[in-house]
Amino acid sequence: MKSSPISITRRLEFDSGHRIPNHDGQCRHLHGHRYAIEVTLTGDVANHPGKADDGMVLDFGDIKRLTNQYLVDLWDHAFLVAQEDQGLVNFLATMPNHKTVIMEHVPTVENLAAAAFAILQPIFEKAFSGSLRLTNIRLFETPNCWADVSHP
Repeated sequence: MKSSPISITRRLEFDSGHRIPNHDGQCRHLHGHRYAIEVTLTGDVANHPGKADDGMVLDFGDIKRLTNQYLVDLWDHAFLVAQEDQGLVNFLATMPNHKTVIMEHVPTVENLAAAAFAILQPIFEKAFSGSLRLTNIRLFETPNCWADVSHP
């Protein structure tokens, strides 16, 4: 009898700076956050008696490794800036060896969550030959504020 797919989630944290250039409040200023990202994958539980992955959808260490490699290591202690924020892009370019990530969209938590999903979805699909699906990214900007991007 085949079991229903199960979802598993791994949480990782990183620090980044950003600004929302056209915001009418405090967020228009340069500032940073301790972001937390929750990566949820859905798949079948492995039935491999005697193997390391028996009873798992995926080892949580694999989620950590791939998420760090393709997202967290790039965004951690970086300044995330919108390509349209040209004055800030130009300023950051004057700082030697500065870790700057130029984003296609304004780096709101909503846009960052969508970008994270777009980056990670093909990584997990390719790494596990389509046997797992990235079904949700939850990105916390603060402990009380977050955005979700889901794929059924």
